[in-house]
Amino acid sequence: MKKLIKNPHLSLVAGLILAGCASDPAPDYSAYPTAMSYPQQTPLPSARPAPPPLPTQPYNPYRPSTPSYNTNNSYNDYGSSYGDSYGSSGNYGDRYEVRNFIRHMAEKHGFSESYLTGLFNQANRLDSVIRLEGPSSSNSGPARPGSWSRYRGKFLTEQHINNGVDFWRRNADAISKASSAYGVDPEYIVGIIGVETYFGKNIGKTCVFDALTTLSFDTHRRSKYFMSELENFLLMTREEGYNPRQPVGSWAGAMGLGQFMPSSFRKLAVDFDRNGQRDLWHPNDAIGSVAHYFSKNGWDYHSPVAQPAGGSYSPSVIELSTYEGTEYWQVHHNFKVIKRYNNSSKYAMAVHQLAQAIKNRYQGSQFTAN
Repeated sequence: MKKLIKNPHLSLVAGLILAGCASDPAPDYSAYPTAMSYPQQTPLPSARPAPPPLPTQPYNPYRPSTPSYNTNNSYNDYGSSYGDSYGSSGNYGDRYEVRNFIRHMAEKHGFSESYLTGLFNQANRLDSVIRLEGPSSSNSGPARPGSWSRYRGKFLTEQHINNGVDFWRRNADAISKASSAYGVDPEYIVGIIGVETYFGKNIGKTCVFDALTTLSFDTHRRSKYFMSELENFLLMTREEGYNPRQPVGSWAGAMGLGQFMPSSFRKLAVDFDRNGQRDLWHPNDAIGSVAHYFSKNGWDYHSPVAQPAGGSYSPSVIELSTYEGTEYWQVHHNFKVIKRYNNSSKYAMAVHQLAQAIKNRYQGSQFTAN
């Protein structure tokens, strides 16, 4: 559920990352996580004094306070990215539609109007986000032969597999506990994080508040959707005690190693390490949250995902175009669960095949070590 990258190891395009972001997955999720998931924080009071000074540069503040995950400097620290979302002032606090939104947040959720006005006065209008949200000419016309070969080649690489094995080793305890707690096969937790953010190496550097504000008030195609996500984002930051200008993510507002949109963050993110805060920029909570996401969407533990088929003889067989011809795959229930994260057969197949490749190499390395 998942739909920017400067890392030289990847050739991913922005559209793939947006396509993979976790959006609100199902209409029947009426309750937020219970005590088994995370300790609910008391909401901040609705009436506030003048807001504290906000940072002039958006940045990701979520550096672990106890030993850093980055124990051997092989990973970028998830808390050290500085935002690249600088743009022109949007003068949002003076705009009629923003004032209406502020009144809505005050009346429905008890926010201080002066606080939100001050916050929107600091929002930047991001021209790059507007361009990315616009219609793409590359999506027009029939699909070119070999589309699956090209898509697969972005994720099924030696670097992806080796980094996936390394990520699994570093987080083996959290992955094992999440798999047991939620009944989700561990390789698919790793596979999602690998496809979404290259195991945390590409979490995005755009100020989420700037991105969602721009998308809500300066684009039209999905403005209502992004305004709902902006509403959830402000509620999320209040619930978790985050400064709204601090979280960074994708240009579309997806956050953390699993690229959750704010609505999914509020409903499905968990405080898996039980430190009092849901922090999807840290692997422990991201791992638990991805597993929780799969569980809520009906994952069947130790059940098949996809198998090669001899031809298109069944509605459960999909076709994927390669340079050598058409591949046929029999897909099962868990394949459809992966598609709840992103409704794309190529995406789900990339997660499946990357997960299996990482699992095979990880188990082989464990056997060799023993």
